[in-house]
Amino acid sequence: MPKAKVALTLDAALLHQVDTLVSEQRFRNRSQAVESALAEKLGRLARTRLATECDKLDPALEQSLADEGLAGESWPEY
Repeated sequence: MPKAKVALTLDAALLHQVDTLVSEQRFRNRSQAVESALAEKLGRLARTRLATECDKLDPALEQSLADEGLAGESWPEY
């Protein structure tokens, strides 16, 4: 995927932590560290959103819809 340059303003303490991780060779450079952290955070937010949407479902209604779909059906013989 193509990459784009961006300018970021970070808290000095946060940047120091990133630089420490780079110096410990946990990341190749600052960009990789920031990209990795951002990807992880976005992934967490996506999972949280899915969980939030799932919480809105009514379990009894979902069960009745699932049972309705199976009503009168039989499994094929093998």
